Amino acid sequence: MKKLSMDELNRKSTEEFKQASKLPIVIILDNVRSMNNVGSVFRTADAFLLEAIYLCGVTAKPPHREIQKTALGATETVNWKHFETAIEAVNSLKNEGYKIYAVEQADESVMLDKYTPANGKIALVFGNEITGVEQSVIDICDACIEIPQYGTKHSLNLAVSAGIVVWEIAKKFI
Repeated sequence: MKKLSMDELNRKSTEEFKQASKLPIVIILDNVRSMNNVGSVFRTADAFLLEAIYLCGVTAKPPHREIQKTALGATETVNWKHFETAIEAVNSLKNEGYKIYAVEQADESVMLDKYTPANGKIALVFGNEITGVEQSVIDICDACIEIPQYGTKHSLNLAVSAGIVVWEIAKKFI
């Protein structure tokens, strides 16, 4: 077994990325305070060729040195928009025909391993690192998706959660 060199990885150029077909998934980050989390989510969105990231509320926007530390250039490839509120972002995407899923622990959430994506475009809402997705946003979502957890903790780091959820859903689109 031999580790692949950078040339052998056949990475897309920025222009090739922008021209490539994307998975019909948008990530909405609502009031995410950690710029490292924001940068990591950009990197995940790049890795899986997602359509876009919508940054809402106090979520930091590029360009910013702290975002770049973890994004490693993904802010140059992944499309993004800023909205004053997640409600505005959700309503905008609903008007474009997206199904909206909050990633949250809720009484009627669907466990990620049991989730089957709706046909068409979807958006995934990730909330604040402490308070999660606001109830007012959950109220206008189509459903909640929950990551099964079996230990004593009841939460994961936001960037880790985004990676897990995007990987599981992307497998169903590919």
